[in-house]
Amino acid sequence: MALLRKLNTKAKTEINTGFGTNAADYGGRFVNKNGQPNIKKKGVNFFEQISWYHSMLAIPRWKFILLIFLFYCIVNLLFAGIYFAAGTEHLNGINGTNNLERFGEAFFFSIQTFTTVGYGHVSPSGFWVSTIAAIEALTGLLSLALATGLFYGRFSKPIAYLKFSENAVIAPYKDITALMLRIAPFKNTTLTDAEAKLTLGMAIEENGKITNKFFPLELEFSKANALTLNWTIVHPITEDSPIYGFTKEDFQNIRGEILVFLKAFDDMFSNTVVARSSYTFKEIIYGAKFVPMYSRNEEMDATILDLEKLNSFTEADIAERTQAAGKAANN
Repeated sequence: MALLRKLNTKAKTEINTGFGTNAADYGGRFVNKNGQPNIKKKGVNFFEQISWYHSMLAIPRWKFILLIFLFYCIVNLLFAGIYFAAGTEHLNGINGTNNLERFGEAFFFSIQTFTTVGYGHVSPSGFWVSTIAAIEALTGLLSLALATGLFYGRFSKPIAYLKFSENAVIAPYKDITALMLRIAPFKNTTLTDAEAKLTLGMAIEENGKITNKFFPLELEFSKANALTLNWTIVHPITEDSPIYGFTKEDFQNIRGEILVFLKAFDDMFSNTVVARSSYTFKEIIYGAKFVPMYSRNEEMDATILDLEKLNSFTEADIAERTQAAGKAANN
């Protein structure tokens, strides 16, 4: 119940956040750092619980290329094995002197059939081998169409190219303190009409039961006309804040999480893009402030945004401000 006394009773509680209220059955953080919910589903088989299209659009670029390459190799090895089992004597033009050479020529014939290149050096002879080649050609056409669609989907998918700072900070803000986190665009895109929303999630003992409670955090500015430079999102810790009076030890010992939701308009795609992330209390640096990320160039005719400084911060003295807030919260 000490935590209930620490929490500001003036703070508004959010309802229907989508994360549930039964904290006893909830494990880990609410949202992973990459913005995906920390949920694992069971009760259906593996193939039913995965959207292959969404997965292929969401996986990293190197994994996507690797999967395409592996699929290409495995399918052609499979058909080469079928040709070899059916008998390479039914493939005109194969002149290998041993099984390895004949299998290799069958493999390259499979590639030529799969891609419909058809050099003509090797050709099928007989009904069954011709049938296998026809099936492979159809498989190749469908596979190339799917791969082309996936490539286009990945290129045309609206994405919020935003980086979040690895940590949030509790920093000086006017005569009080504030929770701050920072975002910055990292691609040559133009995002406008950006809007941010912060929600505090905590597991609280209430009437003998551990319950998830969610509190909206009021921001200094919740909207930005354009994201051309970095944006420091600021939650002033006033008397109406649910974390008013929290000390450094509170952030280290209490289980809590700041959920970040951001949306903006990408004028290139003419579509709204979204980005999500979260910060556990252990990822909040108490008594720090971010260092500036941008400066003018040597010619003084342009502004340089240094993305390497996105998570750079220095120490900041907030002891007096925190002590005053703590006394007010305890009273």
